[in-house]
Parts: sequence; structure tokens; C-alpha cells
Amino acid sequence: MPPGRDPVERASDGSRDLYDVTRWEPRTAVDRLAVAIHGSLRPLLRWVLILLGVALLVALVALGALGDVRDPAVWGFVALSAVPALLLAAYVRRIDVTSDEPLRLLGSTFILGVLFAGFAGVLNDFGSALQAFEFGSLGLGTALFFYLVVGPVEETVKLLAVRLHAYRSDRFDSVVDGAVYGAAAGLGFATIENALYIARFAEDGGVFSITFVRALAGPGHVVYSGIAGYYLGLAKFNRESAGPIVVKGLLIAAFVHATYNVTVGVAPGAIADATDLSMGLSFVAYVALYVGAAGYYLYRKIDRYRDAYEALGADEEQAADASPERAEFDGSIRD
Repeated sequence: MPPGRDPVERASDGSRDLYDVTRWEPRTAVDRLAVAIHGSLRPLLRWVLILLGVALLVALVALGALGDVRDPAVWGFVALSAVPALLLAAYVRRIDVTSDEPLRLLGSTFILGVLFAGFAGVLNDFGSALQAFEFGSLGLGTALFFYLVVGPVEETVKLLAVRLHAYRSDRFDSVVDGAVYGAAAGLGFATIENALYIARFAEDGGVFSITFVRALAGPGHVVYSGIAGYYLGLAKFNRESAGPIVVKGLLIAAFVHATYNVTVGVAPGAIADATDLSMGLSFVAYVALYVGAAGYYLYRKIDRYRDAYEALGADEEQAADASPERAEFDGSIRD
């Protein structure tokens, strides 16, 4: 028996009412109530997640994890540490060949990236038990922690920041928009993570060094979530394969993210031993090379999209689609 249709449905000639037998539409009050509840569940879940994010952020402030929130110097260093990530996110927006994404939507995605960072903190704490399995000097437990917990968790919560709001907007109207909003979420995540580190080290007098280190690390978050976001955009326009596409993006982003975390503690030392560079310069060189390579991967994705967009004349088609609206608007002004 071939799947897809019930036997009664296949045998029906349309003369018999099969409501609640093999067909369904909202007829009764209970039916309409079910439709209303189903329609409200997803927005409700969205608001529950947002409120949980707010609650976690408030808890961090109350527990002093962000230091003295009234100290403008700390927030000045936080803002300074976010500049490289901000410039990179702005660059990703600039090379979007389709249209400029609205600052309002980018701002809300940034805020969600800040709020949802708390989820990653909680889940990372639970998963940190993996670090106990070090197996001597191999460091296997730490590697497992980064690959199985930190990378997947942080990239998932950043992608969630895009999925809950920007993804649902009409302005998210091309694949490459996913990279732009993913970068905005990464910027938000990097900013609050920088704040946590800077507030912790400010009390010990190491605020300048940690600000510099976080300024180097921040662009990585933008790149990793930009990669995952690109695949989220691809999934939006390939609904039949959306799930696997999103998973692919998360796998790539999480792997690149975790590999950075695993290697950044050892690679600079190897560079220093093999060259005449100091440990500090070796660290800067490694981070720049690694994040640069990951950023180039993201750039190539966006560049391939741009090539196809221009070669296929998608810009002219988009302008033609928009012209009736402009004509109607212009006419209303003239009238």
C-alpha cells in the first residue's frame, strides 16, 4: 500500500463528509481553540526564552559577575574590546549584495545575542565535568569539552538569537542575510563575554591585557556565527532540507570554534619556539591567522553568492519586483 493517503481517502469520491475521519478543518469551538493554542505556542516559547535570558543577565549583575555596573571605566574597556568585532560585523553587512539590513533588526539580534549568552554559560558549566577525563597529559577531557559542549552550545544559542526574530522578518529575504544577522548575534555574544572577562580581571589590575586579548577573540564569534547564519539562510529557502542544512552549518561553526579553543593554548608556544617572536606576538599572530582563515571561508561563501547574484541578473529582477511598489508610492505622493 503506497504511503501518503489513507485507504478511506483514496476510495472516497468526495460525496461523503469525512471530517474527523480522514480530513480536518476547524469547524467546532474546540477546533478553533486548538488552532488558537497552537498558534500561540511558538510566540509564547519565544517570549519565555527571551525572559529567561533577561533573568540570567539580571542574575549575573546581581551576583557581581559584571563587576560594578556603575563603573564607566569597565564599560569603556568593554566597548573598546568590542570594536574589532563590530568592524567585522559591519563589513559583513556591507558586502551583502542584496540590500542593507535595517539597523533596528540588527540591533534586536545583537541584544538577543547578549541575552542568550547566559544559556551558554549555564550549559557550559554543566558540561565542564568532561574536563575531568584528562587521561594524563593528553588533555583529552578539555578537548572533548570544547568539541562536544562549548562549540555546539555557543553556536546554537547564537543561531537561536537569529532564528527567534530576524529569521521571521520579511527583511530576511535572501540566503546571505543569514550571515549578516549571524554576525550581529556573534557581536552581541562577544560583547557580553568580553564584559564578563574584563569585569573579572579589572579587580586584579589586569584590565589592559584582558581587553587586548578579548579584542582579538571577539571577531571569532562574529565569523563562527556568520557561518552558521549563512546556512540558516540557505535552510530558509530550502524548506524540504532545512533541518540537515542547519545542522551542517552548526557542525562547521562548532568545529571551527572548538578547534580555535583547543589550539590557542598551545599553538602560540609552538610558534614562539620555532621563531624569534615573543610569546605575545606569537599569540597575536596565531589568532590573526586562525580567525583570518575562518573569515576567508565565510567571505568565500558570501562572494560565491554575490557572483551568482550578479551573473544571473538577480539585481535587475529584484529591482523590477520592487518597482510597482515604488510606482504606487510615487503616485500616492503625486495625488
